[in-house]
Amino acid sequence: MALVRPLILIPSYNTGPILRETVAGVLDCGVPVWVVVDGSTDGSPALLEEFAGRSGFRVIALARNSGKGAAVHFALKQAVAEGFSHVLTMDSDGQHPASHVGAFLDLAARHPEAAIFGKPVFDASAPALRVNGRKVSNFWANLETLWWGVGDSLFGMRVYPAEKLLDAMRVTPFARRFDFEPEVAVILCWMGVPVINLPTPVRYPSKDEGGISQFRYLRDNALLTWMHLRLFIVFVMILPYLLIRGRNPLRHTHSEFA
Repeated sequence: MALVRPLILIPSYNTGPILRETVAGVLDCGVPVWVVVDGSTDGSPALLEEFAGRSGFRVIALARNSGKGAAVHFALKQAVAEGFSHVLTMDSDGQHPASHVGAFLDLAARHPEAAIFGKPVFDASAPALRVNGRKVSNFWANLETLWWGVGDSLFGMRVYPAEKLLDAMRVTPFARRFDFEPEVAVILCWMGVPVINLPTPVRYPSKDEGGISQFRYLRDNALLTWMHLRLFIVFVMILPYLLIRGRNPLRHTHSEFA
């Protein structure tokens, strides 16, 4: 089995105190944790000062907000340079469960060649608009990959082979904001990276719990529409290759944690 050296990577922008809860939840997973503060103006670094002495913990503070994908890309280049083989990305806003980190890393250790995509299992806190709206992006992502196996194109809790993700981001000047997850998912599938989907509970913390969302309906849906238009044009160009290359070899692989 190939050596797997994972890193937990948490991009964050103005999530407030819930950032501290998110970080506290993953620090005991036995994996280095990096938080990328993407130009936040809410004092995020100060919220994390108590963790400064923890082994493997790092805060990377960017001077200006550039977007989730840009924050991941910035840290990813450092991670690859420092020898990390995989990055587990998760949101800082309390939506993704620290309790499932072990399941993601277990699958990555058993299938280091694969990308592990969380497939959200929504509870009653999930806004219907978000649950139903993502079906459009999921349809296009699966069409553009000839159903390689993207269970959910937008969910942000994933494990990526680090060098493959860096390669994917090198081939596009986009995928730097809300378009990050769906665009890199499609590109990785085009590259032939096997995908395993892992059912993962997701919750949307209420305002009373400190929940906050950076999603903007018109702005971000316009961004996704433009993204899928671009990807569809490329899809048509590479369709003959996609038709002859075969199917995702790990399409039906699951974890005992699922």
